Amino acid sequence: MEKLALYTTVHPGVRPFLKDWYRSVLTQTDREFSLWIGIDAMTVEDACASMGAEPEAAWVRGEPGDTPARIRQRAFERIVESCDALVLVDSDDVLHPTRIEAAREALKTSDLAGCALRLVDEGGAALGLTLGLPRGKGPDDVMPLNNVYGLSNTAYRSDLLKRCMPIPDGTVLVDWLLAARAWLYGARLAFDGETRMDYRQHGSNMVRVKPPFSGDQVVKDTECVRRHFRVLRGAPLPGAIAERLEETDRAAAEVEVFHERVVLRPDVLERYVHALDSLEPEIVWWWSVANPALKHLWT
Repeated sequence: MEKLALYTTVHPGVRPFLKDWYRSVLTQTDREFSLWIGIDAMTVEDACASMGAEPEAAWVRGEPGDTPARIRQRAFERIVESCDALVLVDSDDVLHPTRIEAAREALKTSDLAGCALRLVDEGGAALGLTLGLPRGKGPDDVMPLNNVYGLSNTAYRSDLLKRCMPIPDGTVLVDWLLAARAWLYGARLAFDGETRMDYRQHGSNMVRVKPPFSGDQVVKDTECVRRHFRVLRGAPLPGAIAERLEETDRAAAEVEVFHERVVLRPDVLERYVHALDSLEPEIVWWWSVANPALKHLWT
């Protein structure tokens, strides 16, 4: 059996949810994994107190001045040298019992595997929405303008993750950067439509995927996406597929046009948000930015 790691990062914003998270780790049908935990702006003792347990884990401590990206880079560097693959989860979310089992199976025939997430509120109640692939689409179809591989629903083979690193220190969208690089390199992508995680919506979430949206949120999200493309195309990617690099450049240019013609025009932005909220949700990350169904508003 291949060596599998389960990785998460803990920080003060997830304290209220760590007990539920760790309980879900303990209920996995596949327990043959090593647990790795990155520590950001808190101590191991604080984390254990919030979990109500002292897990047997490899702790990767943040250092003064570390960005969240740097903590993950440090952890991933160690994991890929000691494990064949790793499963990524957020510590404010909840693993369904088959999360590890299904990820291990998916990685037998893929390099990067994801699963659908059920959206829940702060208390864990289902919101009736699922984050995953749009109907009739495969993982390759949503790239490069959208992403279904987050830090809570993804698993990587270590040899692919090695190739997708390093993560620049200032990277905010670590998940999308790694997944986009994997796609650009032509990795074998898989996505499980079965929900294997509960994705908690609360005040500390960076990404809000549930309507209704607001103008301020679209402005903020657009800036995140613009920055993502700058980081993605700001480093050499030897061996990347030329056609996919061209697709990425076109997507980045589309976001810049959207920024100029929608985000910077309050009246158009207001109409865009209203139209966005009127669409039937197909919830993928960055649904709010340059939604193709509303392209007539900026072209």
